[in-house]
Amino acid sequence: MSEEDLAPRMPADVSGPAMNVPRRRAAVSFIMITVVLDVMAMGMIVPVTPHLVEQMTGGDTAAAAFYVGLFSTAWALMQFLASPVLGAMSDRFGRRPVILISNVGLALAYVLSALAPNLTLLFISRVINGVMAASMSTASAYIADVTPPERRAQTFGYIGAAFGTGFVLGPAFGGTLGDIDIQLPFWIAAAFSLANAAYGYFVLPESLPPERRTQAFSWKRANPVGSLVLLRRHRELFGLASVHFFNSIAHTVFPSVFVLYAGYRYGWSMQMIGISLGIVGIANMVVQGGLVRPAVKWLGERRLLLAGLCSAVTAMTIYGLAPSGWVFWLGVPFGAMWGFYGASAQALMTRHVEPSEQGQLQGALGAIVGIAGMIGPAMFSTVFASTLHEVPGAAFLLAATMMVTAATLAWRVTRREG
Repeated sequence: MSEEDLAPRMPADVSGPAMNVPRRRAAVSFIMITVVLDVMAMGMIVPVTPHLVEQMTGGDTAAAAFYVGLFSTAWALMQFLASPVLGAMSDRFGRRPVILISNVGLALAYVLSALAPNLTLLFISRVINGVMAASMSTASAYIADVTPPERRAQTFGYIGAAFGTGFVLGPAFGGTLGDIDIQLPFWIAAAFSLANAAYGYFVLPESLPPERRTQAFSWKRANPVGSLVLLRRHRELFGLASVHFFNSIAHTVFPSVFVLYAGYRYGWSMQMIGISLGIVGIANMVVQGGLVRPAVKWLGERRLLLAGLCSAVTAMTIYGLAPSGWVFWLGVPFGAMWGFYGASAQALMTRHVEPSEQGQLQGALGAIVGIAGMIGPAMFSTVFASTLHEVPGAAFLLAATMMVTAATLAWRVTRREG
């Protein structure tokens, strides 16, 4: 399929921040729908994949845990490798073809998962999924293309809310479907991805016109190490990327240990854990979808970024020290306000690169998230296991320490933004 085959069905002059308001809103709405459906699709397979792996290992739970961990590491590795490549490709060929082809690729990966008769093919499907899911960085580059700098924090907040919506709905939907048939969530996820591609083919305009693209695709820009060079161009950008690294590692503490931690320390059932995750997701949606805009106007992007990081420190500290479930709940509002960080950080970082480099920037940030995804789960799981009887919340306290480091670094490197 050529670039011309994916050409938008709209005039070429609708791209970029100059895009008229109705069309820009329609484009942003599409990206939000894309994020919701993509995250829902990914979330639907979360509750069923371990059980599918367990079936393939003959009911050996220990072996299943090993393979699930291996799959997760491989997925994060693919994010690390593929995010810069897809970002650089979107800088050269446009955002639209990368997003659409990635949606089709995700659908094929889910179909392969549904049909996989053994662990080998299931592993291959997860690798393909990790590559194609790296297109989320291209969606962020699209937002930077079509949104004026002064409105980016608000728009990235909406994207965060869309992510939260998918996070809330996906696992619940997938668990229900999995009770009917363990392969059914994969088929529905594939249908969502194909629907995304079809919708985008007829609706989504290109956001990066040819005159604003890079002149040639370069593997020097596209490889993970090369993409990170861009981050060293500006003091603030490199510092914020370092903050993003600490923030991304700290974020992995929840998927790494929360289920085991809540069950061990508070005696929560799986139903209670599911309810708590849903409440956390809803709180995040409220903050990022409804509070980012007024908060940016009130505090400005720099102060809002610092407020988000300090909220994360507070939340992680409460989670780690809470002696009972009701005290744990006191940390949830602060955890939701952690979402202020992502919207404001994206807005600040996109100001430091040219339009033709937004994809490379988002690819580099995706690579950072991939590295964090390979480091964080093993680190927090090890800390949790080794301190379980002495300090059961040690993993969350370690995350709090990392966020203190991130907040201190962010305060230093953004002083010029003040």
